[in-house]
Amino acid sequence: MKASYYRYVLNFKRPSGTSRGIMTTKETWFIIIENNDRKGIGECGILRGLSIDDRPDYEEKLKWVCANINMGLERLVSELVELPSIQFGVEMAFKSLDGTDAFTLFPSAFTKGFDAIRINGLIWMGDEAFMRAQVKDKIEAGFDCIKLKIGAIDFQTELNILKSIRKTFSPSDIEIRVDANGAFSANEALEKLKRLSEYKLHSIEQPIKPKQTEAMAELCEVTPLPIALDEELIGVFSKKEKQNMLQIITPQYIILKPSLIGGFYGSQQWIDLAEDLNIKWWITSALESNVGLNAISQWTYTLKNTLPQGLGTGSLFTNNFDSPLSVKNGNLHYDIEKDWNFNLQA
Repeated sequence: MKASYYRYVLNFKRPSGTSRGIMTTKETWFIIIENNDRKGIGECGILRGLSIDDRPDYEEKLKWVCANINMGLERLVSELVELPSIQFGVEMAFKSLDGTDAFTLFPSAFTKGFDAIRINGLIWMGDEAFMRAQVKDKIEAGFDCIKLKIGAIDFQTELNILKSIRKTFSPSDIEIRVDANGAFSANEALEKLKRLSEYKLHSIEQPIKPKQTEAMAELCEVTPLPIALDEELIGVFSKKEKQNMLQIITPQYIILKPSLIGGFYGSQQWIDLAEDLNIKWWITSALESNVGLNAISQWTYTLKNTLPQGLGTGSLFTNNFDSPLSVKNGNLHYDIEKDWNFNLQA
């Protein structure tokens, strides 16, 4: 068995805004395992400035993994605890190697084209006109759940956008999630949540920056709007640390991004702990290419979670890989009539 790795830069179709700034490109890495005539493909989806493993020695770690690929999956994953995106890439590559083909990791009614995954439509930050246009497009495209990135433009303008949606669409027509990416300060968050709650939203992701455990716990206790932890989960490695954090904060939801929290294994550990505490959850991609999105989607389908998932990111890039993944009427489908075109030189 041998392994190699490759860097690939995804280009956004248009600059995409969050409260952390504007993104025009997204770097990712692929691990390819070869064993006799079989090939496995894994994606190490790193988000610069957010991933806990955004480190100067990242490429060195990839070289080490490839040199030691014969250690096997279990030992490699245990050695890569503090490098969750590489953990995920390795886990994906081994699963791919064992599949009926390199892109079928979790065979199901989804991969056979018989069933689909309900997803939310993502509304990126921008000026008011751009955000309103995106909302209109998503609703016309058949989404019944949309997620708005908030926290970068004037708060009153964001409230006005929510108000205009609710004038036309009731909560039973359109479910609205918002994602602040930690944009609110701890002392202003509750008041902002009260104002947001007037528009009957489903939830808010990460209202304040992570690692303010006491402030987040207080907020989750009194919030008028359900809170979903997202960035809060990054860099929490041991099962005991995860359990302690959930018990202290007791959020209404957690959001799982496998590339940021240790792949399928790390995500499943969070799910098990959350369910023990009656905390709900859903899965979100972290701007991986269609290769990583495919693996996450197939795994997500097997979990049978009925909430809309955050898996609608495949169409964001100009140079993504052609794949069977397609979005129709607010659902992610696997179109068996479409072929993969995985070309790292694209």
